Amino acid sequence: MEIMTPIPFNKPFVVGKELYYIAQAVQLGQLAGDGSFTKKCNRWLEEHFGARKALLTHSCTAALEMAAILCDIQPGDEFIVPSFTFVSTVNAFVLRGGIPVFVDIRPDTLNLDENLIEAAITPKTRVIVPVHYAGVGCNMDAIMDIAQRHNLLVVEDAAQGVCATYKDRYLGTIGHLGCFSFHETKNFICGEGGALLINDERFCDRAEIIREKGTNRSQFFRGMVDKYTWVDIGSSYLPGEIMAAFLYAQLEESSKITEKRMAIWNRYHALLKPLERQGFLRRPVDTPETAGHNAHMYHILLPDLDTRTRLIRHLKEQQITAVFHYIPLHSSPMGKKLATRHFDLPVTDNVADRLLRLPCYFEMTPEDVEKIADQISIFSQCDHHTR
Repeated sequence: MEIMTPIPFNKPFVVGKELYYIAQAVQLGQLAGDGSFTKKCNRWLEEHFGARKALLTHSCTAALEMAAILCDIQPGDEFIVPSFTFVSTVNAFVLRGGIPVFVDIRPDTLNLDENLIEAAITPKTRVIVPVHYAGVGCNMDAIMDIAQRHNLLVVEDAAQGVCATYKDRYLGTIGHLGCFSFHETKNFICGEGGALLINDERFCDRAEIIREKGTNRSQFFRGMVDKYTWVDIGSSYLPGEIMAAFLYAQLEESSKITEKRMAIWNRYHALLKPLERQGFLRRPVDTPETAGHNAHMYHILLPDLDTRTRLIRHLKEQQITAVFHYIPLHSSPMGKKLATRHFDLPVTDNVADRLLRLPCYFEMTPEDVEKIADQISIFSQCDHHTR
């Protein structure tokens, strides 16, 4: 009897000097924030992506909260955001008193539909928050043009978009502010972690202060002020050095990690093409517009919710973990409570019922991908005969 090896949806991994750098951090005797490894990560992000300033945070949620403060969101201000996103995208602005205005997504990229943004703008609108779903860039040319014409700020939620590009520009560096995630489910990991990219000079100094509990501590250590004190609102958004040490080792191997994930993505894409031709599923859209993605996720769209539920069950029986994604925020209890203006979101509702994420992690083998594709094919054949 064949013993099946489980294939999880995600698996944290070590790729280089992670454990060595953690030991170094301990030996250096500074485990709190802004030690040598935090500085190395900040510098790597600035140099690699070309951001004016990068600040490591303990999560992407923290980076988004900092962005909301920097945007000076006041009670009653509106921000435009997709409903098909993680709750932190919205929570960060709601905590400042912001009101979400949910706009539908495009049926091809599953990103914020740039053609629907202007209809949602009012005199109360302050910020547009595009979310780069699956590491595929939103139409940032159109979004930045809209923002400029209406005097709005743009905060990129690039949690899934580290090292991905839009027209040869890195995601997170196009809007006024960009937010990254290094959660263990992302391409580059440190357990929990994130970063704020500041692309507009006017926000650089204040971002440091907000990150340091509202104090000018960083300026003090650089000799810019003779004492440090409380000068603004803020919180403790710094990661510890052990997290930064782990992350720096991953950033050093970013090309290797991306190359491996792209190989997994491309293998899925080739193996599932026949099932798309048969009309059983839809693969991610692969066009010049989406070519800069980072293989963060491989997802399929199934005919309906019932088919997805049964496929998840079938894969689980084969010890393969595949998962759906967001419950749309506009249909959640808080979404219904907070959103004062409502738009129809047919694409969001449809996609949320049909989308399935397949396992994708650094240590996956070609055989793992083939097994998953085979099982999806077996299910589709059985499903066809039973209908």
